[in-house]
Amino acid sequence: MLSDRFGRSIEYLRVSVTDRCDLRCTYCMPTGFKGFEDPPDWLTFDEMERVIGIFARLGTSRVRLTGGEPLMRRRLPELAARLAALPGLHDLSLSTNGTQLARHAADLRAAGVARLNVSLDSLDRDCVARITGRDCLPDVLEGLKVAKAAGFAPIKINMVAMRGVNDAEIDDLVAFCIENEFVLRLIEAMPMGETGRNAAYMGLAPVQERLRKQFGLVPQAAELGGGPARYLATKDGRASVGFITPMSQHFCASCNRIRMSVDGTLYLCLGQEEKFELRPLLRGGASDADLEQAIRQAIELKPQQHDFTRQPEKIIRFMSQTGG
Repeated sequence: MLSDRFGRSIEYLRVSVTDRCDLRCTYCMPTGFKGFEDPPDWLTFDEMERVIGIFARLGTSRVRLTGGEPLMRRRLPELAARLAALPGLHDLSLSTNGTQLARHAADLRAAGVARLNVSLDSLDRDCVARITGRDCLPDVLEGLKVAKAAGFAPIKINMVAMRGVNDAEIDDLVAFCIENEFVLRLIEAMPMGETGRNAAYMGLAPVQERLRKQFGLVPQAAELGGGPARYLATKDGRASVGFITPMSQHFCASCNRIRMSVDGTLYLCLGQEEKFELRPLLRGGASDADLEQAIRQAIELKPQQHDFTRQPEKIIRFMSQTGG
């Protein structure tokens, strides 16, 4: 098992397959942003499969495909099928904004993707358009419907809670997820890049207490994936609400993940600058043993915790550049 110098097991790898996205969410990517990676610098499917296979042999059993918007990468189900067949990889999931999910859900499920996280910050069409820069709510809702019919379970709904932007929508989204048996996850905005710092941050502790009373929620012990959310559930156990609190109650001491961007750069922490570039090794004739050694070396760079609270201006890259 891969472990960092603080004794944390690295069992979760988030892989960005593209830094492109068809939306411009206000907390993620600036309107008019053009600083995308050139396609020749993207890792090929062969290179991704090779790296992820080495991670799996080292004990990393969970992989999530991210972006940008991963469904903008052509032939993504082909990559998913190749990864799902890797020995040692027990959980393959995908994060998406849902706009193209209806077209791809069945193929992704057949390829071996087990779980989905879908971004949905409001059920109000105008609010969604203001946040994302596009009138896309009908497309996302259709994608959720098709994904559920394709057999995805659980489907997690990710909502970035922002004061004065969509905080009035939280109760409606909780009720929607309970009715449709989705898992809602409320997320505190992080100050990644100028867009993240300009997001209307709100702490989730008061929201958690209010929802607990209003919907009769109780602590949930069962694990729902390998992420950092803390969950409450309805008393009948049919629905759950998670809270991801990187700012008000960080989870750095138990962080089990790293990220790989589309150009093969390993980012060891969202809130720090440590990184390690694998692409030069992949394209320079490195053996699998060389890559394994490089990965172990990279893990040693993982910092103890993020600096979002002490130095919110430190990280200038946007979330879409790092990988979700």
